[in-house]
Parts: sequence; structure tokens; C-alpha cells
Amino acid sequence: MKDDYILIVDDESPIREMIHTALEMSDFSCQQAGDAKQAHQMIVDQRPCIILLDWMLPGGTSGVDLCRRLKRDETLAEIPVIMLTARGEEDHKVQGLDAGADDYMTKPFSTRELVSRIKAVLRRSNALNNEKLIEAEDLLLDPVSQRVSYQDKIIDIGPTEYRLLAFFMTHPERAYTRAQLLDQVWGGNVYIEDRTIDVHIRRLRKILEPYGVERFVQTVRGTGYRFSTRTDQYT
Repeated sequence: MKDDYILIVDDESPIREMIHTALEMSDFSCQQAGDAKQAHQMIVDQRPCIILLDWMLPGGTSGVDLCRRLKRDETLAEIPVIMLTARGEEDHKVQGLDAGADDYMTKPFSTRELVSRIKAVLRRSNALNNEKLIEAEDLLLDPVSQRVSYQDKIIDIGPTEYRLLAFFMTHPERAYTRAQLLDQVWGGNVYIEDRTIDVHIRRLRKILEPYGVERFVQTVRGTGYRFSTRTDQYT
């Protein structure tokens, strides 16, 4: 796939080799890292198109720690991350997604499903990372720098709420169910409960509230949510 490559970060060499072989058979180029320090250096130097990141890594820096670090770095935040982990409980999935991961797979998993997830994450990432500024009245979202601002004031927003807002702003005036938002923002294969959407909607509104634009994120009774600048619809 041209010069793009997938970085596989896992401390278990047999798992890295298994994933590497499966992805090369699907026409992906791959590189490997065994810990967070090595992975971070490779990411900075070579910028993979996507990162497959194990939760448990040696050296005191977990995969979740590394994910948070990447998402705080404006130059690296747009690189998609899929967490690979033996932790299957829902709270761990939510923790990984809250750290900025774009998807989550629990070991053991089929390499066929992994390839499908990678393609889906890359499609969503490419759709959200166009270079056109998105504006709703004075609320501005810059996909290049991944900054959100209101009247030139930068809004401090986390990676999950950023993705949710980016989807809303690129799909205004349409009501979405919670299941549709899970599919569009997190991917249909992320098995977390619908109530997780409500949590992130509340967080997003709280982030936007100081600027008076929380009203743009509207509840549609009996359906779900929509993004609209028409304040007569706000509930």
C-alpha cells in the first residue's frame, strides 16, 4: 500500500510475527516495536498510517499511556490507533477509547477480523481528516491541526469528544441514533454499551458550555442526537 505502513507494538514476538505475516498477505507493509519507547521513536521518525498497540507493555509505559501521549501531540494525534489487549471488560474498553484509541480488539482475535477493522478505521480516519475548515457560526474545527476554537479562543477538547464533534459538524441537521453514532465514530465492531454515547455527549456539552454553543448538540427524543445551529430545536 504505497509507502504507508502499519506499526505493530507488542512485547510478545510471536504475536507480532503472526500479525505481521497476516497483514503482509493482505498487502499491508508493517514494522514492529517491542515497547513504548521504541514505538514512540519510530512513530516520530517514520509516521505509520495506523498503530496496532498492545495494552500491556514493558518498561513502565503501557499502551494506554503511549496512546494518551500521542493524542496530546498535535503532530501525531491524527494517526489512528487500534488497541490490542487481553483485557475484555467494558470499563477497560472505555478507558482505551477515552485515551483516544480509534478501535479495540480483545485477544485472541482472528486476523481476518483485524484486517477488516484496520480498513474500517482507515476509511473513517480519511473521511474525518480532510483539510477543509468546518465552521458552525463562530465554532471552528480545523482537521489539519485538530484544534477546535470559538471566536479565536482555543477550546480544550479530548480526542474522543473531538471525533464526536468532528462527525457532528460534518453531518449537521440530521438525527442519529446511539447505535449509528457508535458505528460512525467508534466503528461497528466496538462492543460498548449505548449509554457510553450519553456520557460523551454530556462531556462534549460541558466542554462547549463556557462558549454558549452546547445548544448545538441537541437531543432528539425517541431517536438520539443531532448537531444543529437552529436553537429553536434545542432540548
